[in-house]
Amino acid sequence: MLESFFNKFKKKDKEEPGIKEKIEETKESVEKDLEDIKEESKDIQENIDHLKDSIEENLNSTEEKEDIDNESRVKDLNSAEEKEVEEVVETEEVQEVKTEEKKGFFNNLFSGLQKTRDNISNKIDSALARYQKVDEELFEELEEILISADIGVESTMNIMDELEDQVKLKRVKDPKEVKSMLMNIMIEKLEEANLDNSMNIKDTPLIMLVIGVNGVGKTTTIGKLASKYKNEGKSVTLVAADTFRAAAIEQLNEWSNRAGVDIISHQEGADPASVVFDGIASAKSKNTDILICDTAGRLHNKKNLMNELEKIHRIVDREYPDARKEVLLVVDGTTGQNAILQVKQFKEVADITGVVITKLDGTAKGGMVFPIESEFNIPIKYIGVGEQIDQLMEFNPKDFISAIFN
Repeated sequence: MLESFFNKFKKKDKEEPGIKEKIEETKESVEKDLEDIKEESKDIQENIDHLKDSIEENLNSTEEKEDIDNESRVKDLNSAEEKEVEEVVETEEVQEVKTEEKKGFFNNLFSGLQKTRDNISNKIDSALARYQKVDEELFEELEEILISADIGVESTMNIMDELEDQVKLKRVKDPKEVKSMLMNIMIEKLEEANLDNSMNIKDTPLIMLVIGVNGVGKTTTIGKLASKYKNEGKSVTLVAADTFRAAAIEQLNEWSNRAGVDIISHQEGADPASVVFDGIASAKSKNTDILICDTAGRLHNKKNLMNELEKIHRIVDREYPDARKEVLLVVDGTTGQNAILQVKQFKEVADITGVVITKLDGTAKGGMVFPIESEFNIPIKYIGVGEQIDQLMEFNPKDFISAIFN
């Protein structure tokens, strides 16, 4: 193309002298510019190629990073899913263990209250089966059944008044519907007392004074409590302050060995308050969580008993003011109304914070829980439904009523 252009000028040079030199100069200039353009073009192409390579490297790097990030996310998700599955499995396992424990607890309670159940629930079933309608005669028979189970006259009257009111309000005609209503009312009556039946052993140090007449199972109960609390991770020391009965000291020593806990004891006839004093000194030096004191219970001389308990309380308040105090009264469930009388008499001389009812498996008088809580306003902390160490149970009103109503 350029040659054709310059040939034109060569032809023109023949017609116009001197133009040839101009053409040559222009040609050289143009060729030089072309060379420069080619060089620049080459540089541009190299830059373009370099830029493409850089872009490709960045893209590859980004893809690799995304792959790594994706792999990391997948791993995190898988890990989270595995952890969630493990947590669900662990939760289910824990729940199964708790369910099994609850079943075991209720089974022990259910079997331990067989005689009370026969005396209340089975008799109620028989009475309801004989009646075709809900009338005054049915109410009277139910009332007799409750009183015979040592629920107490006052508690029975309150329960029956509530039952009659609900039957009228709901216009119940079928006797079969009465049993569930009665059961719910009995639970409500126990819960209405608004008592705390649980034993708080978390707030330590705790000094527990255990009182009760001879033969009710006081020392055995102390041994079982010591074993229970130790198994729950608490340090426990026993104090043999029932010094007027030699067998009590020996028995408590035996229980301290079984439970693997310390014991503080003096010789028979020693001052109970002095034994408690030494027990407190030991508990303070060893930072013991719970100090359980077996104290005397002689109702035939209330004045001496009251003086003895007051002296022990003064020692506790003076020597260990930071310790929390509980006073547990142990009564024998097989003695029925006599046990209720003991609660009344001990309440006159001691500030009772809870009651333990032993040997409920050997009696049909389990209804005694009602007057203790409803009439005396004292929480039942534990009930014994067998000789085994795990058959001393925390009292739960709902579980208790459910166990005696099938």
